[in-house]
Amino acid sequence: MKRREFVTSSLAASAMAGLGSTGEAAGGSGGGDPAPEYYQLMVWRLRRGPQVKLTDDFLRDAALPAMGRLGVGPVGVFNTMIGPDSPTVYVLVPSPSLEAVATLPQRLFADPEFLKAGAAYINAPATEPGYVRLETSLLAAFTGMPKLEVPPATVERAPRILELRIYESHSKKANLTKIKMFNEGEIAIFRRTGLRPVFFGETLIGSRLPNLTYMLTFDSIEQRDRNWSAFVADPEWKKLSATPGYTDAETVSNISNVLLSPAPYSQI
Repeated sequence: MKRREFVTSSLAASAMAGLGSTGEAAGGSGGGDPAPEYYQLMVWRLRRGPQVKLTDDFLRDAALPAMGRLGVGPVGVFNTMIGPDSPTVYVLVPSPSLEAVATLPQRLFADPEFLKAGAAYINAPATEPGYVRLETSLLAAFTGMPKLEVPPATVERAPRILELRIYESHSKKANLTKIKMFNEGEIAIFRRTGLRPVFFGETLIGSRLPNLTYMLTFDSIEQRDRNWSAFVADPEWKKLSATPGYTDAETVSNISNVLLSPAPYSQI
């Protein structure tokens, strides 16, 4: 078996292993609906000092331009604004298939311009590494939002903040139930109450499984607070969240969130 085929099949097998007894991902599509895309959510944990500039230069001057040449994007690059660790950089990379995810590193390292522009980072010695730790999760988009949506403020280069939220569940069954709840009603309530989503994803490979992860965008902290208050007070949400089988006590064991600010060159 060729290496590419092995990597792709192994990645697919690992993703399927996370589906529990259901035999299918909640993010799968059917009929004429657009096929849900996949996301790599990468977290660079850094040490204050030269690492911050080295990583920023690499992402801005080498990684994003190279991914653009490969047709990969839009790619989001975000810095921790309010969260448990700083400095930490989050990078969100969408892909149309598991094969595209598995072969991305190989395609990047076959690009001479990428190797040249990123030489300082790529060839960093062990005594001066580019990061303390790099963590990656693989997610499948929800059927209720199969494609990433770029915030209008990104196009206008206007101020914006991003909120990344992770909902852990005590079992895969509970996780799939919460995903169904989003697909069949909660995402629509989000939109109606001003909670503007960027993506929703079921985490197939990563830490703290099972979980779902999503990102929202706001113009400011004040707008975030107003819109979350509107959501919590919404009658339809109150009814949905009190429905037996859909309550937080039955579907969600832990929620974590981080507020992020986009890098100047972020495409999201």
